[in-house]
Amino acid sequence: MNDRETFSARRTATTMESGKVGKGCLAGIALGALVLVIGAMFVGQYNGLVDKQEATRKAWQEIDNQYKRRNDLIPNLVATVQGAANFEKQTLTEITEARASVGRMTLPPPTDEAAAKNYINAQEGLGSALQRLLVVAENYPDLKATGNFADLQSQLEGTENRIAVARRDYLDVAQTYNAAIRKFPASFLAGMFNFDRAAELPVTEAERAVPKVDFGGGGPK
Repeated sequence: MNDRETFSARRTATTMESGKVGKGCLAGIALGALVLVIGAMFVGQYNGLVDKQEATRKAWQEIDNQYKRRNDLIPNLVATVQGAANFEKQTLTEITEARASVGRMTLPPPTDEAAAKNYINAQEGLGSALQRLLVVAENYPDLKATGNFADLQSQLEGTENRIAVARRDYLDVAQTYNAAIRKFPASFLAGMFNFDRAAELPVTEAERAVPKVDFGGGGPK
């Protein structure tokens, strides 16, 4: 082989090696880009789950805020009806005990379904006792005629409506969050980072329609 042929062979070999290196670089770049795209997708999915989880927690806390607002009205209501002659003591005892029971509870996380339902059941028990008290109060015209009692009725009516709205709003965001953690690839992240399912509390059709609860007090809400 003469010098010209040797040079040509070497140049061909060099060209082939350069081609291999170029293809390797392109493959590396493509792989890196794919990793970045997948990483960005998972980051977006993770951040989306965080947003939905926080929305669920916020809505759950709002239910508790409205229940606390109702609880704060009860002592004044009890003090007012106690002033009525011969008002049924059993009814007052029931609502006092129900309020005390609720007061001993702490707000559980919405992901603790059993505790969340126990909490709501206790609050509903207090609500039932409160409604019984107001029904009994209908038998005391002089009590109903007092400005303080009428004002408390109006505030309780507004609070019951706010509770219904808060529960409806929570159910909406909880269902959205629970659906999100079941869908791939978010389900993979949910399992890895402990995005637990939120309790879906039963809400009646009346609550979904944002009812106007009226205890007979009238007046502005």
